[in-house]
Formats: sequence, C-alpha cells, structure tokens
Amino acid sequence: MNLSEQYKDNLNTLKVTASYPEGYSSFVRAGVKVTAEDIGNGYIRWAETDGQGVATLTLPNGIYRISLSDRNGTSVFNGASDKVLVSGQDVSLILPLIYSKAGTMVIKEVYSSGCSKYPQEGTYQSDKYFIIHNNDSETAWLDSLCFGILFPWNSTSSNPWSDDPEFLQETIPLGQAIWQFGGTGKTFPLAPGADAVVAINGAIDHTLQYPLSVNLNFPECFVCYSPLFPNPIYHPAPGDRIQADHILTLVDKEGQANANLMSINSPTLVLFRAQGKTIQEWVATDGFIRQAPGSTERVFLVPVDWVIDGMEAFDGGSTSNNKRLSAKVDAGYVSLSETFKGHSLHRNIDTEATAEKGFEVLMDTNNSTNDFHERETQSLHK
Repeated sequence: MNLSEQYKDNLNTLKVTASYPEGYSSFVRAGVKVTAEDIGNGYIRWAETDGQGVATLTLPNGIYRISLSDRNGTSVFNGASDKVLVSGQDVSLILPLIYSKAGTMVIKEVYSSGCSKYPQEGTYQSDKYFIIHNNDSETAWLDSLCFGILFPWNSTSSNPWSDDPEFLQETIPLGQAIWQFGGTGKTFPLAPGADAVVAINGAIDHTLQYPLSVNLNFPECFVCYSPLFPNPIYHPAPGDRIQADHILTLVDKEGQANANLMSINSPTLVLFRAQGKTIQEWVATDGFIRQAPGSTERVFLVPVDWVIDGMEAFDGGSTSNNKRLSAKVDAGYVSLSETFKGHSLHRNIDTEATAEKGFEVLMDTNNSTNDFHERETQSLHK
C-alpha cells in the first residue's frame, strides 16, 4: 500500500523554502535534500529542492521536525524547525539556514554506551572514549585544544534555555568540566587522516576483565585524569603505557561529582579553542560560569565562534528528545538505539574525498544526522 492509499483522508502538502543567509543567495540550487521527521513515530520522508530552493513534501497529519543540510566546498548551510504542525491543511514554511565552516579536526567516534560484563553478569560503563580525526591535508596540532560535554547531559531532559533560542545560537553551555590538551604549540601533531584517542574514563586495558570492552592502555592514548575526580571505578590510575604528557589538564571543575559525567544514551561533545585569552583566563572572567536556569548546575558559557566541532546524540529509545546544540554546530543528531551492547557513534567516510586526497576523509556537514551512524561494536574493540 502506497502513502496516498494509506493516508488518503489526511494528506497535506508542506512547501519548504530554503532561505540562505544574506550574501549567500548565489548558493541556492536544486537537489538539496529536505527531511521531515514525524516526532511521534520517527517516520522520515524527504524531497529535494528545485532551482529556487523550494521542496514540496506530501505528508500525513502530524508534528514534524524539518531539516536541511547543504555543503559547497567548506561552506556549510544548515536549518531546522521543530514541532511543525501539519494537520488538515497545506503548510508553507520558510526555513532560515545558518552558515558554518567545515572543520579541520572532527569528532570521529564517541563511545559512552557501555558493554556487557560477559562472561560475568552485569553491565560496564567505565570505558568511555572518543576519537579526534584530522580531516585536512595539512598537519593539525592538538596543543591547547579543549573539550567539554554539553549540559543538560541527556536529550530527554528539559532544556533550561528552550525559551531563549538566541542564547543557544551564540553560546554552548558545557557542564561540570573543561579539559585541555597540553603542549607548547607544536608538541602534539596530528597528520592528515590521523586519529587521537581520548579516554574519558580509565586509560587501562578494560578487556583483561571484560572481553567485550576496549584496551585504552597504549602510548598514543590521551586521558582525562585528575585527583578532583577520585572515584577509582571510573578513574583508576592510568595504565603503565600511558605517557605523562598525555594526561589532559582539568582546567576547571564545577559541582561535587567524583567522576567525569557523560550520558550513556545521548552523549553530546564539543571541541573548541579559546580566543583572545587563554582558557584559564576566560574561566576566571566574570560571567563565563553561570548557574543554569531552574538548576543547581553551574555551566561554562563557551561562545559558538570558538567551536571547532561538535556532535549531538538522541536517545533512540525515546520519543521525547530535545535538541540541545545550536544549528551552527550541529543541525541534526544521531540516535543511539541500545546501551550496554558495545555500540558507538561513528562518523561516516566521505568516499569521494578520500579517493581524491589519498587519506581517510570523514563526512562533515555539521549535521550528525548525515555525518554519523551507530556502530554495533566499538572501533577499538579487538
């Protein structure tokens, strides 16, 4: 049964017009994919724009999330509109697009969902890590690079800034901690197509006790480790192969948690570099740290312009997810369907660019819906 037959009594037309930012009208083109996701059941429909940047979709009654992602060279355009009601009549929507630039360094993989303790009983989540990838033809430098985890931690939590969309367009609220790579400027090179692994929890060989986990005890691995996070289950002493200069600097910590927090079902991570001052100087600046509305949590207010890359995940087992990252950083999301199965969120390979440049190039449209997929096993699992 086709769509028209199944929903013949409640089909509507949604006409979406892509509105490119001022100065970028020449980028309007045909063939750009516009996606409509039914928030209630997760069903997705799509259509391509015509030469005037207009896409026409035929949709059943529902509440939809409309999104568009377009890339021309290093110029990226993303737009999204949540909770668009299509019911009983045709709808026209002008979708403003936000300009951003594809990054040199990107987040390649995030693993935070945990795994089984097999052959023992129970589950394990002290083995979280993420990978940074150099997507550029020139050597990149990890020195002074910072990262943090977005607050609120979970996509199913209410967003304290939902009533202030302009705030979220310009500011990234990071919770609990800011971590920074060391170095003097050119200490930690990342060659074109190369990766850097960061252990968020223990930089040890987790597979010695739990075979379905990963080995994070190797010389190239970086690690988040500080006496301010004294929980030995999540932060054991780094393994014997971890180099001392690969222990990241904890720039600042807020709250009383004894372990580094990261959602197991909807992690959201941001890479950034401070501008104008060092990150240490910024942390000491009035207004850089603020209490989140309606919460006891104090967050770091990182300007969007500092962001090098970010990714957002939704809880695939829920229909009550809330978007947290600005479309300037990530206009979409990748869903994580299961926890404690060893699943990770992995960026897709840009096969055309990889063949052209001769090293691995990953997708970077600043839209995790396009850029990421869910892996059934961690890439570091052997």
